[in-house]
Formats: sequence, structure tokens, C-alpha cells
Amino acid sequence: MNVERSLDEKVKRNRKIAAAARDGQTTPLMLQQKVEEDEIDLAEVFRTLWRGKWWIAFTTLIAIVIAGYYVFVAAVPVYTAESYVALDSRQGQVVDFENVISGLSGDQATINTELEVLKSRGLTRKVVEKLDLVNDPEFNARLREDPGLTLGTVQTLVRETIAGEKEEAAPPPTPEIVREEVVTAVKEKINVSNIRNSYVFKISVTTEDPEKSAKIANTLADLYIVNQLDVKFEATQKATDWLAERVAVLEKDLAKAETAVKEFSSQTELVSPEALDALNRQAKDTRDRVAALKTKLEQQEAQLARLEQAWESKDRAAMIAAATDVVGDRAPTEAMSDRIFQTRYLQVLNATKASVARTRAQVQSLAAALDQIDAQIKSQSQDLVKLEQLTRRAEAMRSVYEYFLNRLQETSAQQGIQQADSRVLSEAVIPTVPSAPKKGLTLALAAVLGMMLGAGFVLLREFTNRTVRTADDLENLTGLPVLGQVPVMPGGKRRSQIEYLAAKPTSAGAEAIRNLRTSILYSDVDSPPKVVMVTSSVPGEGKTTLSIALAQSFAGLNKKVLLIEGDLRRQVFTRYFQDQHGGGGLLSVLTGRQTLPEAVQKSALVGADLLRAEKTSVNAADIFTSDRFADLIAEARARYDIVIIDTPPVLVVPDARTIAQVADALVFSVKWDSTEQDQIVDAIRMFESVNIRPTGLVLNLINRKGMKKYGYGGKYGAYARYGQKYYNN
Repeated sequence: MNVERSLDEKVKRNRKIAAAARDGQTTPLMLQQKVEEDEIDLAEVFRTLWRGKWWIAFTTLIAIVIAGYYVFVAAVPVYTAESYVALDSRQGQVVDFENVISGLSGDQATINTELEVLKSRGLTRKVVEKLDLVNDPEFNARLREDPGLTLGTVQTLVRETIAGEKEEAAPPPTPEIVREEVVTAVKEKINVSNIRNSYVFKISVTTEDPEKSAKIANTLADLYIVNQLDVKFEATQKATDWLAERVAVLEKDLAKAETAVKEFSSQTELVSPEALDALNRQAKDTRDRVAALKTKLEQQEAQLARLEQAWESKDRAAMIAAATDVVGDRAPTEAMSDRIFQTRYLQVLNATKASVARTRAQVQSLAAALDQIDAQIKSQSQDLVKLEQLTRRAEAMRSVYEYFLNRLQETSAQQGIQQADSRVLSEAVIPTVPSAPKKGLTLALAAVLGMMLGAGFVLLREFTNRTVRTADDLENLTGLPVLGQVPVMPGGKRRSQIEYLAAKPTSAGAEAIRNLRTSILYSDVDSPPKVVMVTSSVPGEGKTTLSIALAQSFAGLNKKVLLIEGDLRRQVFTRYFQDQHGGGGLLSVLTGRQTLPEAVQKSALVGADLLRAEKTSVNAADIFTSDRFADLIAEARARYDIVIIDTPPVLVVPDARTIAQVADALVFSVKWDSTEQDQIVDAIRMFESVNIRPTGLVLNLINRKGMKKYGYGGKYGAYARYGQKYYNN
């Protein structure tokens, strides 16, 4: 679909350009029609890769050769041994005590921790010491006869080169430094990983000796198990020592607490919570009695006050009432004589006073007793509280002492019966086949890499190319037809190329010129061009050779041909026609010193008349703009069948745009794989700025071997391998 769409867009674009040319429009052809597309044409990418298939094949072959040299010659085979260790997270204890050192939980954090333990430098150092790897040349580079190029030696060479003097030899390394270097080298050979969704660790060791690889893997697994036991034993021993020390301290503290209880009990009265409760009940009863006596005392004092008041008033009725309130029926009566009445009344009064005194004495006595009981309660309460504090402290110390004593006994019982949290699931076996280099895989990867590099080079070369290699590319770039494709002519010198065309009329180059001649003649069927100018964008694109070859080809049709050298500045015809000397030239005709028939020279090599350029101090553009030059071209039209003008490059000087005003056809030469696209576009824009549209383009100086090298051999028109039978080169 991408190919069909791109072809349709190309056809539509060329139709629009052709219509604009017929209407006389001079808008910048392809430049204003081209639209950037966002999508990548995969078909074009594939074609580009196919054209560069030999480059891809070459890079693939080189990569395979390099990889083959590496795997079969340069690489040292290494062997990988693997051992497996399983983490047992459900391990039970030998004794039914609470664990002093608990087993591993088996969560991801624990697995990662154990993984780092297996990778640790300390464990690797134990492997080095146990297997005496310090004396192994594979890990100790100082024992090798040729240690090779190291960073240290490179730095030393650089310093000696810059400073110009040799440094003093460094002192030999200490055994510790050598050992650590070996540990680092061994760590690089060890790879530890956790098998996914399991508690199993895989230990892989890669060395140059298969037996050594297996031995290191098994030793690392065993030392890991031993390390777990050592850690547990050390932790248990530390716990036992600490508990023993703690129990001794607690025993002393418990003895002090119990002694304090005994001493306090011996120094105070024997008290108890029950006795203290009895004292509290006694104090309550005493308070109740004191309150009752105080109430009775108040009543008696009130009665005494009324009796004394009645006695003082001598009111017999008041005295009878007061005495009756105290003694009832035994009170004096109205019928008694005064003496008896007074005697009886005084008895009542004195008895009341005695009762008041007795009751008051009782209140005072009970109050004193109550104070004594309260003091006793307070003292015994404080002693009891302190005794209870001392007792509780002693009991607490005893509990702690008994707990730590039990823990000490449990920990002591666990010494020597610890079990590791891991076990060796599978020991490493001695490998029989090298693990590296993997010859088949390495060669396959090298082939893939070579193909990728080749494809990248081809695509990069294609995408960064700013030149033109095919007629299609040239037409797509400019929107103009390609009139011909001319190969490089044999022969180093310019004249030799023209001589080759004359000597080999059936060669591929001669046929290319004839095809170009045919395209020019039929570029306008109604009015075939008579004045043809040949130009290019920059020098060195073969336009002069192309002009002479065209003149030679037209002359071969028995036509009368005039070849004009329009480059007044360089005058390169002398390199082609060394045998043409003397006579006039273009300026002689324009100045009137000679007529056109007098100034032209006949070339036997080309079979046409030559009008060569002459040196002048006048600006060439002014000469070609003059009416005399237009009259010269008009005269040439009348005298000759074909007039071919070789002009300077359009991007260098304005001469070509001036000459184009009198030409019937403008042939634009583009050098194959040399002229940049921007130069071509700028040159055509220069012509359009003066309302000149090139008749067509010529892809010139095509290197047929280069076309095949780039993969464009099939795009070289009639000059592909199919036309070789028709040519005689």
C-alpha cells in the first residue's frame, strides 16, 4: 500500500508541475510541491536494505569471523558449577523451651538478607583461606608469568611518558593486601541468586578449572551453614554469660530485700491487717460512747442550770418543776414544809452536780483513750504500709530472680544442640562441558549484530546522502525529466574520452550520448531545438565533455554542427583540441574583426565547427547580454543545423542565465553521486528567476561499479547488465 500511494503521489505531483510549465508559471517546481510526510515508508526502507545487501553480508561475515576467532582461538574456556542451599523457615527446636535465638521467618526481607550473607566478603574470605586460593594464579595475578596490561601498568607508563623519567619501584604489597585482592577476584567469579517463589539459593561459580569450580561452590555452601551455627552458638554463649551475671546480681538483691523485711519486723510491734481492723472498730466504739456522754453531759448541765436558777429565784413552783424534770416523783412537793422542801431540793441539786461532774470525768477519760487509740492506729498503719512495701519488693525480686534463673537453665540446656536455618539441597558436581564461550550462541549473536551494524550503516549512508544516484531520485527532486544517463568514459585525459567515443561508436558511452541526442531532438516535436546550451550547477560535472560528445553525435547524423565555447573565463577547449591553433574566436566575431565563417575552426575529431572563447577584460555577462551576441546566434541558426553552447556553471557566474535567453533547449548536467541536492535545486531556482525552465537533466559521469556497490545496478537504465550484449566497449 505504501508503494502504490507513493507512486500515485509522484504521478500527481509531476502532472501538476507539467501543467504549470504549459501555463507559463515559474513557481519553484518541486520545492513548493514537496510535502514532508510523518510516516516512514517501510517498502522504501526494505528496498534500501536490499540494495545494500552486500554491505550487510560483508559486515555479517566480518562479525562471524571475529566471533569465530574469539570462541575458537582467543577465548579461554571456563566451567560453571552450581550448588543449591534451601532455607528452612519451619524448623523446630530440639528442646521445648522458648527460643533464645529464634529461627528465620522466611519473608522476603529475610531471604534478601541471607542472599547478601552468601555474597558477603567475609564468607568469601573464609573460602579463600580454607582452599588456599591466595596461591592460585587464576585469582592472584602476581603469581602469573604474564600478568597482562592492567590499569596500574597503564598509569605508570603514562606518568613515565609525560615526566620523562622512571618512577621508583613500589614496595611489595603486604599479605593482607594480596589476600584482599584475591578475595575480590574470587567474588567476581561467584554468583548467588534466589530461585523465584522459593526458599532455595543457587550458588554458581565459574573458573577455568571444572574441579575448582565445584570445590568453591560446595565450600561456600558448607561455610554458609557453619556460619549460621557459629552465629547461633555465639549468640547463645553471650546470652548464657549475660544471664549468669544477671542471676548473680538478682540473687544478691533478693537477699537484701528479704533481710530488710526481717529486720523491720523485728524492730516493730507485731501488727497485722486484722489487728489494725480491731483497733479501728474499738476507736469507733469509743467515739460513739464519747458522743453519747457529751449529749448526756449537755442534758445534765441544762438541768443543773435550771435547778440553780430556780433556787436563786426562790420560786417554789419553778423549783418543783425543775426538780421534777430531774428526779420525777421524788421531787419536793408543795405540801412539804419549807425546811423539808429546801432539804429535798438541795439533795436534788447536789445529786445533779455530782452527776455532771461524774459524766464530765467520763468524757475526758474516754477522749484520752480515743486519742491513744488513734495514735496507735496511725503508727501501726505506717508500719504496716512499709512492711507491705518491703514484702512486695522482696516478692518481686524473687519473681525476677526465678525467671532469670529459669532462662539461664534453658539457655544452658540449648548450648551444643543448635541447628542451622539452612541445609545443602544439592552439592555441585564437576562440570564436563564449558559454560563459556557458547560457540553456537556467540556466532549467532555475532551474525545478528553484524547484520544490525550492516543495516545501520546502509540506512545511515542512505539517509545522510545528499547527492543523486538514480534518475528517479533526480526526477523526484526537481520535477524535470531526465533526458539521459551517461557513464564515465574510459581514458584519463579529456581528449582521450572524445577519442574513445570516436573509436568505439558502439560502446555504452556512445549509445548513452545517442540516447541523449534523441531525447533533445524529440523534447519538442513541433519545433525541434536548434540552439542547445549545456550547463551545470558547479564546476567539475562533465558538462564540457558532454557538450563536445553531443556535437560529435549530431555530426554523426551528417548535420552541420557549430560548437561554441561559452565559458570566456576558463577556456577549457584548449585541453580537448590541442591541434587547433591560430584563427579568431567568439570575441572576434562579436567585435566585427572577423566574420563567423572566418572565425570558426573545423575539428576532424568531432566533425563539427568550433567557435572558441578568447580572453577579454570586459565582463562576460555583459558580452552575452549584448545585441551582437543575439545576432551571432541568429546567424548561427541560419548557417548550421545544430548549435551547441558550452556555458559556465550557473551557481558560479550569471553567464548561463544570460545565454539561456537565446537557446531553444537547456540541458542541465548533474554529476552522479557528487552534486548535492541543494546545489541542483538552487541552480534550477536561479533559472526560474529569469523565466527559464530547463528542458531536462542528464545524470552524468555514472560509475557503473559504484552503482552496483550501492545496490543500484538494476536502476542504471539501458546500461544494466542486460545491455552488455549490445555494446562493444
